[in-house]
Amino acid sequence: MTEKTIFELSRPGRIGIRYPEPDVPLADLPEKFLRKDLPLVEMSENEVVRHFTKISQLNHAVDTGFYPLGSCTMKYNPKINEETARLPGFSQIHPLQPVETVQGALGLMYETQQWLAEISGFDAVTLQPAAGAQGELTGVFIIRAYHNSRGDSKRIKMLVPDSAHGTNPASSAMSGMTIIEIPSDKNGNIDTERVKAECDDTLAGLMITNPNTLGLFDENIVEACQLVHNSGGLVYGDGANMNALLGIYRPAEVGIDVMHFNLHKTFSTPHGGGGPGSGPVGVTKELAEFLPDPVVAMISEGDEETPAFYDLVTPEKTIGRVKSFHGHFGVVVKAFTYLISLGKNGLLDASTSAVLNANYIQALIKDVYHIPYERLCMHEFVTEAQWDDAPGIRALDISKRLIDFGFHPPTNYFPLIVHEALMIEPTETEAKETLDAFADALLQIADEAKNDPEILHNAPTNAPFGRLDEVKAAKELILKTQLPENYGKELS
Repeated sequence: MTEKTIFELSRPGRIGIRYPEPDVPLADLPEKFLRKDLPLVEMSENEVVRHFTKISQLNHAVDTGFYPLGSCTMKYNPKINEETARLPGFSQIHPLQPVETVQGALGLMYETQQWLAEISGFDAVTLQPAAGAQGELTGVFIIRAYHNSRGDSKRIKMLVPDSAHGTNPASSAMSGMTIIEIPSDKNGNIDTERVKAECDDTLAGLMITNPNTLGLFDENIVEACQLVHNSGGLVYGDGANMNALLGIYRPAEVGIDVMHFNLHKTFSTPHGGGGPGSGPVGVTKELAEFLPDPVVAMISEGDEETPAFYDLVTPEKTIGRVKSFHGHFGVVVKAFTYLISLGKNGLLDASTSAVLNANYIQALIKDVYHIPYERLCMHEFVTEAQWDDAPGIRALDISKRLIDFGFHPPTNYFPLIVHEALMIEPTETEAKETLDAFADALLQIADEAKNDPEILHNAPTNAPFGRLDEVKAAKELILKTQLPENYGKELS
C-alpha cells in the first residue's frame, strides 16, 4: 500500500485559498531575486484536509493506543496541559519583552524551578536546557567548571556505568572528558569495586542513571556516591527516569550533586517524534553559582497590595548560555500545569502506579519470557526475547507482531547489555484491562514463536504498511518529495 504524496495529488489551477490584496505599496525587486516559476501544490481545501487527515490516521499515537516504549515514557498527557500552553499570555509573548510585561511567565518559571528543587532536594534549578541530552551536557560543563575553579584541571575522567543512558558517555566526551565504562554486578547494580579502582586525583565524576536502563533502582547508589566524593569527584544523576521516584526518593539526599529532569517525559509533554523537549538541571548549593545564564529569581515577595516581582539574574561563575532565550517555555508551561494539577499526593500516586503497572506485566510474563535480572523493577523492565526452542525468532519479530494486536512495540535492543532486549514501560496512565491485553498478546506471540514462527517473520500483516527493509531505509534516505515530471503539461 503506497500513499500518494501531496505533490502527486496536485493539479494545476485548483485553488484552496485566496490571498487578500496587499495593503502596502508593492516594491520592485531586482530580477536576480525573482523566480521564474514557483511550483507550489495546487489543491482545494477539502483535498488538503482529507489528505493530511488520512495520513494522520495511519500513525499509532498515545491518544489512540497503548505505547509501552521503554525509556521514553510515552504516557497519555492531559489535554489541559496543552490548553494552558496555548493561553495568549504564554503563547503570544516574546522573550525580549521588558521583564515588567512578562511577570506572569517569569513567575511560572520561578515556581517550576521551586517545584523541581523540592521534588529532587536540590538548591537551585535552571530551566534553560532544551532536552535531556543538553541537560546532561550542561551538568558535565558545570562539573568541569567547578573543578577548574579550584585549580583541579587534571580531573578529566568520567565514570559511566554500562547500564546508563547512551547519551551519558556522549555528553561527557563532548565536554572533553575521558570515559571509563563501569560494568554492572550480578544484580544489575553498579560495580562499586570497579568504581573504587578508578577513584584517584584525575576523577572528575560519575554519571549514573537511576533507575538504570534495566529498570532497576541501583542498590549501590549511596556507596558509589561516597566513593566518588571521597576521591574529590562529583556525581551526575541522569534523572530521565524520575517518573518512578516522585515523592519517594530525592536524589540530592543520597549524594547526587547535579541532575537533569526530562519535563517531556516525567511531567507531561507528548514525547517522541522529534521534540520539543525540556531538560532542566538541578544542583547543590556549591554548584549554584555555575548555572547557565540567566535564571529566574524572585526580587521581592510582594504582599496583599503589591504582587511579587521576578527578574532574570546571572549566576556569579556561570558557564554561560546553553540555549537561546530561556529554554522551551511551552514545555515548561505544560509541566507546571501537570505539577499543580496533581500536587504532592498526585505525583506520588503517579510514580507508585507506574511502578505497580510495570511489575504487574513483568509478573504476568516472567514464566515465559526470561528476565535477566529478576527483581522488583521500577517503572519499566527488560526481558530477553529469545528461546532455545525458537532459534529463528528475534526481538524485532516480536515487536512487529505486536503491531498486529494494535500495540506499539516496546524499545528494541536497549540496553545493549541484554541480548535481544525488549524494554517495556507501561506508564501510570494505562488501565488494568490494557495491561492484561498486552500481556496476553506477548504470551500468544511466545507460543507462535515456538509453534508457528512464520507468523512472526511475516508480521505485521494488518497494518497500513508491512515490514519494511530497515537497512535499505537507512542507506537510501528519501528526504524530500518533488513534483511529477509531467506537472503542468497535462491534466489527469
